[in-house]
Amino acid sequence: MQAVSNVPSQATDWIEIGKLEEIPRLGARVVQTPEGDIAVFRNAEDEVFALRDKCPHKGGPLSQGIVHGRKVTCPLHNWNIEMDCGKAVAPDEGCAATFPVRLEDGVVYLSLTPGNGCSQQENA
Repeated sequence: MQAVSNVPSQATDWIEIGKLEEIPRLGARVVQTPEGDIAVFRNAEDEVFALRDKCPHKGGPLSQGIVHGRKVTCPLHNWNIEMDCGKAVAPDEGCAATFPVRLEDGVVYLSLTPGNGCSQQENA
């Protein structure tokens, strides 16, 4: 199992999501928050990523997309989003907000404070 390295030191609002094996490999789990849903993804290498569950294009549910490598493909219009930074793969433009995640002893934790993957105006 591999921990994700996008954890800012100032993030203090961690919540426990559950065990890594509870997130489907090449799939996602949705965490509902007052600010909107967050999709927590697990790729084939057991890396964990978290993005706002909203494609920057038309707001499609990224949690229902196809995970491949370190990207997810939006189910609505096939935009590819890099899960580590939230940016759309060229030629598409835009960004989904990222959220720090960490993996400790097989348990996934999520920070509800958006990461630095996108500038504030790009965060969807």
